[in-house]
Amino acid sequence: MATLLHIDSSLNPGTTSKSRTVAMRFCDAWREQHPDGEVVYRDLAAEPLPHLDQHAFSAAFVGAEARTAEQAMAMARRVQLIEELERADAVLLGAPMYNFTIPSSLKAWIDHVLMVGRTTGDTSSVKGLPVTVIASRGGSYAPGTPREASEYVQNYLRSILNEYMGLELDFIVPELTAAHSNPDMAELIPLAEKSWARALDDAVLKGKETARRVTAA
Repeated sequence: MATLLHIDSSLNPGTTSKSRTVAMRFCDAWREQHPDGEVVYRDLAAEPLPHLDQHAFSAAFVGAEARTAEQAMAMARRVQLIEELERADAVLLGAPMYNFTIPSSLKAWIDHVLMVGRTTGDTSSVKGLPVTVIASRGGSYAPGTPREASEYVQNYLRSILNEYMGLELDFIVPELTAAHSNPDMAELIPLAEKSWARALDDAVLKGKETARRVTAA
């Protein structure tokens, strides 16, 4: 039985969130293809993790017998999150763009699961794990657009999750999501609607493909 780890980080609930809506379409396709599979869900907005502090960081470099009570508690939390990731056969990550980058709650999760000597480098325990990222954004930061240089979601996640941790990334990018609510973007509504329709279609296709891939492995 394959396991999908589904992580949302949007501040907006339910269908008011573009990333959550697309992610749910992916999950529905996954379940349709793999009804006996398990979905482990973590909502980082509803239940945020504490940001990495000195105790949580230093605990990874101290033997268990030498850790303080604070370090032991922080390390236990990190190990729980890492093991949750290691047990997954695939990951679905909701990563809306806030102020040009990922939500701080998602950054906190990454800081906890990134552990030198365990989930990084050539011997990473999560190397090759397929991850689908729903990278929604109000505007467009695609190559050739005026704001291309301000794209710090896909670029950051590729660097940290793919290059450093060895995860295999695939992106679904619903863009121009603010077009319907921003009068200055009214002329971009047709492009926004095409992007949205494409994102929903991609979520279904990738949800099915991912389920087939991990169950065939």
